Amino acid sequence: MVSVTSNPIDVSAILAAIQSPQAGGIDCFIGTVRNHAHGKRVKGLEYTAYVPMAEKMMAEIERELRNTWTLHNVTLVHRIGSLHVGDVAVITAVSASHRAEAFEACRYAIDRIKEIVPIWKKEIYEEGQTWVVGQHDVDYMGGGKE
Repeated sequence: MVSVTSNPIDVSAILAAIQSPQAGGIDCFIGTVRNHAHGKRVKGLEYTAYVPMAEKMMAEIERELRNTWTLHNVTLVHRIGSLHVGDVAVITAVSASHRAEAFEACRYAIDRIKEIVPIWKKEIYEEGQTWVVGQHDVDYMGGGKE
């Protein structure tokens, strides 16, 4: 299952959904909103996305996972909208017969989401805000900074 949602992510429901009697390993990455970035205090994040394309790319990542590893279940969910410190922003969860496949597939999934899925993040600080673009930031007025 893949999804881009404006609703809070229910981690317990996702973990229950990916379980399988054949699974010897379930691995999950949970990305949360932290209270700092780039030496600044973060108040929250805003995620925006081109949802149809984002879900299409996440479905492609699911296909890549299933073509590379023998997995029982896969769930990839990313939240959009305004998030507060501590909120779950993204989850990648997989079940496999063996732990090595689960670990590798889960790590690959979050790395690919960050690499190819059209979801954009704005960090909101106590004093301003910044769009995060890949490894670099762009200030709110559009100028680049390293």
